[in-house]
Amino acid sequence: MNFKYVRIQGRELAENTMYAKGIFSMCWKMIQDDVMEEEDAELFKEIDSWFAEVLPYPPQCMNREKVVCFFKTENTEEMMKMINPAMWLLEKYHHPFYVVYTNTPGEIVYEDEYQVVVKVDENVPVEEFQESWT
Repeated sequence: MNFKYVRIQGRELAENTMYAKGIFSMCWKMIQDDVMEEEDAELFKEIDSWFAEVLPYPPQCMNREKVVCFFKTENTEEMMKMINPAMWLLEKYHHPFYVVYTNTPGEIVYEDEYQVVVKVDENVPVEEFQESWT
């Protein structure tokens, strides 16, 4: 199956969206918490700068709206090549993350050549855990 979108996210939730934090938030948090060695922090800052130069910054993100971003898989070859060292940093510091592929990310409120921004649905019900499969 071919997927349209990909997102690299962690286990922890972002305070403003209550959605899984993305790779940039996770790495910046490790820098702020002095988890990363200086050389690794500089590597991530270079990665972040490259993305800031290449990708448009969605207005919804600037306005701190409750949104999350997904890369478009059709245009992500170069971006994934550039983000791989950040995933390596997460692994190096034993920070769990997931690479999530989907065709249905949610209601798209912004789109450009490389990414979509999706509105976080605050009304999604949380289902209780089924304790048994029987």
